Amino acid sequence: MKESGNNTPWVPEIHYEEADDGMTSNIPFISVPDGQDMPLLLYIFESRETGEFEPGPEGEELPVTEIDLHQYADMAALKEKMSYDEYNNVRLALGLETLASATEKGKAISSNIRQNLGADIKP
Repeated sequence: MKESGNNTPWVPEIHYEEADDGMTSNIPFISVPDGQDMPLLLYIFESRETGEFEPGPEGEELPVTEIDLHQYADMAALKEKMSYDEYNNVRLALGLETLASATEKGKAISSNIRQNLGADIKP
């Protein structure tokens, strides 16, 4: 969390668009206030019910929940600070392709889009 100008902590909130064809295409987003930066690292708890129950305050059965803390890093920040090989190792560990492979596939997709639109744009 980054401190805002008035010394109150800014807590990022994850939002989801209600429309399937919205601007973020079903990818969650964080609305960053003026004077703040997008966090470089997010902490998110995973919550799962165990299938077990325990008595609640009034004797009712409540599901037992386990939580596990996860951390999500900004890939652009990692790319800026790591060597090319280190960054590719992180990508591979996350199940992504190497940067060179992903870049080539991205160029091919862009070329197909330009051809489908009839644009005469050179890469």
